[in-house]
Amino acid sequence: MNLKQKIGKRILFVAVNITGIFLFISVNMLIIPEIQERKFIAKMKDGIEIDTISDSSKEINILKKQVALLNKKIDRFTPGSAFLTINTTENTFRLYKNNEIIWKGKCSTGSFVQLEVDSTKSWIFETPKGVLTVKNKITDPVWKKPDWAFIEEGLPVPSQNHSSRYERGVLGDYALALGDGYLIHGTLYQRLLGMPVTHGCIRLSDEDLEIIYKNMQVGSKVFIY
Repeated sequence: MNLKQKIGKRILFVAVNITGIFLFISVNMLIIPEIQERKFIAKMKDGIEIDTISDSSKEINILKKQVALLNKKIDRFTPGSAFLTINTTENTFRLYKNNEIIWKGKCSTGSFVQLEVDSTKSWIFETPKGVLTVKNKITDPVWKKPDWAFIEEGLPVPSQNHSSRYERGVLGDYALALGDGYLIHGTLYQRLLGMPVTHGCIRLSDEDLEIIYKNMQVGSKVFIY
């Protein structure tokens, strides 16, 4: 082997070694750290996902328990027998039996009109809200007109038992007394159902009134809101 060949062989050896060193540095200083970083990030992501799923499961279980407790409370407060709900904002009703809606429809509730006689006497025609109870069930009810009914018409107020106070055929075939003069009854003005036009009573159509009358008993609850 001549001198020229020896020099060429040494140059090739050096070049190969330099390339190897470069590759070693690249792998150790650039590629391996990047792979490790990616693995670390992946681990973090996996951990976060697992923790998130775990936290979500815990929250769902807590919510399920809370819903179950609320359902038990509702069952305690909700009568098993028939009861009625009245929405005075929408002027609608729902009749429930065994906690299921068996009938619903429109009604009319208090107008919130204020009738003033003088500075000492006035009425606001609103339907009372809260939990009321059916005190009595009446067939062919007769309306005993209160004082405001005469004042509203500009008539003199008669004595309490005067015959002019009693009016038949204006409350429908049935009525359910809720106390303090408030009734669930029928109406001659069925076209106004769904509107707040009453003096505080709850008006229903003939069909709705009959169904409610037959399903509700003395002691049945009426939830008005």
